[in-house]
Amino acid sequence: MQPRSAENTFRTTEHGRPAPADAGRAQHLKAATGPAHTRLDQAIMRRDPFASRERYALFLAVQHAFHRDVDALYVSPALNTLLPGLAAGRRLDLITQDQQDLGHGPADFAIPDTEPVFAPGAPMDLPTALGWLYVAEGSNLGAAYLLKEAAKLGLSERFGARHLAGAAAGRGLHWRTFTSALDAIPLSSTQDAHAADGARAAFARVQGLVDRLFGRTHR
Repeated sequence: MQPRSAENTFRTTEHGRPAPADAGRAQHLKAATGPAHTRLDQAIMRRDPFASRERYALFLAVQHAFHRDVDALYVSPALNTLLPGLAAGRRLDLITQDQQDLGHGPADFAIPDTEPVFAPGAPMDLPTALGWLYVAEGSNLGAAYLLKEAAKLGLSERFGARHLAGAAAGRGLHWRTFTSALDAIPLSSTQDAHAADGARAAFARVQGLVDRLFGRTHR
């Protein structure tokens, strides 16, 4: 989806094109998730999440549910060894603060799921976890556009849109650092396929959350 008004809501990178054979893992994941990424971008923008603070609160609920799913990955010692600085990208607490700024909490938008996808301390499949992190980290790259839209509602990095703030080193550098580390992790071709499955599952998870949470409104 290319129009500026709906610019890659969940991740600002070109996608949907086959990656060259010698491309890194991040490029292959981008190609593997292109259709799912496009569908999600379009689904979110159709819901006008920045039309009002009430609709933005639904977007926050989607973000909270997804980041609750991946929160355990951000504090994993093993993953932080493979992906230096990963823990600094954790955003669940920031989303909770954003909800509180708007007078809401996670319970206001309860969903049937009771357990996160990745439970703290539970065994994890490394390639699958990497696929989910690729989507979670990529979402912050596209958040610069979202932060501008949130500003129209009187929200900022200090109130209501804390989780959309960029990394201290800058969004672009943070993304390049993450993808360089991701590319360097030794995986077999079978494990790479599992990573792609994980990334597609992450996009599907967010798609389902958007459909369920925004679907409760009559818009």
